[in-house]
Amino acid sequence: MIREEKIQIGQLVFDCRISGNKDDELVILLHGFPETSHMWRKLLQELTPLGFYCIAPNMRGYSQGARPRGKKHYTIDKLSHDIVKIAKAVGKEKFHLIGHDWGAAIGWYLVHENPNLILSWSALSVPHISAFAKAITTDKDQIKKSQYIKNFQIPYLPELKIKKNDFALFRKLWKYSDAAEVKDYLAVLKGKKALTSALNYYRANYKLLRSHSIAAIQVPTLFIWGEKDMAIGSNGVENSHQYMKGDYKFVKLDTGHWLIQTDYAAIKKELTEHLLKYMKNEVTPM
Repeated sequence: MIREEKIQIGQLVFDCRISGNKDDELVILLHGFPETSHMWRKLLQELTPLGFYCIAPNMRGYSQGARPRGKKHYTIDKLSHDIVKIAKAVGKEKFHLIGHDWGAAIGWYLVHENPNLILSWSALSVPHISAFAKAITTDKDQIKKSQYIKNFQIPYLPELKIKKNDFALFRKLWKYSDAAEVKDYLAVLKGKKALTSALNYYRANYKLLRSHSIAAIQVPTLFIWGEKDMAIGSNGVENSHQYMKGDYKFVKLDTGHWLIQTDYAAIKKELTEHLLKYMKNEVTPM
C-alpha cells in the first residue's frame, strides 16, 4: 500500500509517496518535468514485495512546502542535496537511486558527487551530464531538440503559454498518462508558483546543461533510452557510454521519452533485475 507522507528537511517539507517496510533497503525514485511522484505509483507497489522500502518525493518546487522563491534555490547541487537529506531523514546511509528526465540529470550529479552512498543507479532517458552538455552545444539534432530549454530562459512568457487553455501544451505531453495521473500533475502545477519553480530547474542550470563536466561513474549503472525520444538524441546517448567505468548496462527501447507510461513491462523488468543484482541482502523475485 502506498502512503502519502511528509518528510521535513530543515525548513523544507517534501510530499512523498512511500511504500514498504522501513527496515528494507531504500530505493528513491525521482520524477522529471512536467510530472510528479505519481508517475512511480505502479512501480512502487511492485518493488515493495521484493524487499525494498521505496520513497518517491515530489521534488523541490513541486512540493508545496518545499517551494522557495527565486531560481538560485534550484541549482543542481541543492536539488541533489535534498535527496541525500531525505535518505538520512529516514535513517538510511546508502540507497538505490532511480531517476527519469530531470530526475535522471539530478541523479547523475548525485551519483558522481556521492558514490559511497549509492548501491545502484538507474537513469531513464537522460544520459551522463557531460555527454549531454556536449551534444546540446555541438550536435545539430540535439540543439534542435533542446530549443525549448532556451525558450524557457525568457521570464514569464513560458508560464503564460503553458497555462493557456488549461495547460493544453502539457496535456499533449501527457497523452500516455491515465486520467488520475494527469489530475495529480495539474493539481501540483496549478499551485502557487509551482510552474515557475519547475521551470527554474532549467533557468538555474542553463549554463551547467551547456558546459558542466563531471567525471566517470563507478557506481553500478543501468541506462534506459527510447530511440524515438523527442527531447534526447542519439549523440549524447552514445557518448555517454565512455563515462561508465563500473558495472554498466545500456538498454535501448523502441519507444519515446515517456518510458514508464509507454513500455512499463520492459522498464519494470530492467529496473527489477538491476536492483536485485545489487541488493545487499539478495532475495528471490516473486
